[in-house]
Amino acid sequence: MNSITYQEEMSRELQSILQYWMLNTPDEKQGGFIGRIDEDDRPHPEAPKGLVLNSRILWSFSAAWRYTGQWIYRPVATRAYDYLIAHFLDRESGGAFWSLDAAGRPLNTRKQIYGQAFALYGLSEYYRATGDQAVLGEAIRLYQTIEERSFDQVYNGYFEAFSRDWQPLEDLRLSEKDANEQKTTNTHLHVLEAYTTLYAVWPDTGLRGKIRQLLAVFTNHILDPATGHLGLFFSADWQPMSQLISYGHDIEAAWLLHEAALVIEDEEWIRITAGLCLKLADVTLEGLDEEDGGLWHEKEEDGLVREKHWWPQAEAMVGFLRAWTISGESRWWEKSKTVWSFVKHYIRESNGKEWYWGVRADHTPMPGHEKAGFWKCPYHNSRACLEVIRTLEKIP
Repeated sequence: MNSITYQEEMSRELQSILQYWMLNTPDEKQGGFIGRIDEDDRPHPEAPKGLVLNSRILWSFSAAWRYTGQWIYRPVATRAYDYLIAHFLDRESGGAFWSLDAAGRPLNTRKQIYGQAFALYGLSEYYRATGDQAVLGEAIRLYQTIEERSFDQVYNGYFEAFSRDWQPLEDLRLSEKDANEQKTTNTHLHVLEAYTTLYAVWPDTGLRGKIRQLLAVFTNHILDPATGHLGLFFSADWQPMSQLISYGHDIEAAWLLHEAALVIEDEEWIRITAGLCLKLADVTLEGLDEEDGGLWHEKEEDGLVREKHWWPQAEAMVGFLRAWTISGESRWWEKSKTVWSFVKHYIRESNGKEWYWGVRADHTPMPGHEKAGFWKCPYHNSRACLEVIRTLEKIP
């Protein structure tokens, strides 16, 4: 497969993914988007509505509209924006609620910084598409709230979660599977991602400094020099609290760190993150299945988690491609295409019904996981399509 074919396939896949979300997820009775569509494509209109789902829809359709120029995506982006503003934003205490009930009333009012980051990410991208100054104002206010409420003045970085009125919580976890620790790689990666997107439209000096601080957090604290992988869970003073390896986060960080440095146009950080990208791509190969080209999910102390989830495949397509553009080494070009081949064979449905959550070692779909829901959104796979297209358009 040459670059033109890869690009054409990504364009078709982007249309297929977004078509599924346009047709199946708007909640025409209660507003916003249906909170869950199960593995058999059955909608659950009474499911709670998550901040992450709404914000990722906002980002995906805003980015697709802006990049492709196809106005068909604008109504969905606007729907997501309007719902975020009307229901998720907490005008009393600041920030955004973690979840709502199906009717749009606050359900879980905690302030998870991961969720605040995705709301900021979506708002910033919607501003890029619309140029509406009111949208930028909302994005800047949310950025200022994150800095005021979550930034650690002593050890740097961002604390995980707070109550509605920004008081400390005992349980800080994003989900039941996560460790209950003060700081996580996942949150810091997506704060960086959101700040990078905001900086692209609002090149504030203070924000540029915060992006540099975040890059330093990754190099000084999150990256494990002994293994080359990212640590995942940390105490407030950055002591590692887990030995778990997430191949998806390794390869996602590989390109997002480099992208942040490019956006702020910092030559020293561009050099550093280019090297980090190649190192993280190298260690990610430990999780690549040579038999089928897919990326295993995680590695625990007793061995591989023998599942291949949808989102690490999407990030691997982009991360390996970024390693190719940095190094010029053809192996990374081939790895990106190989992962896409795995997706075509095992992760995406051929009938336009979105990607599976993941597959087991025998390539059968993982049971009990939704097509759309609190975590299953059009963000990783649509972004992979957009990034591959964007990258290959620059190739002579």
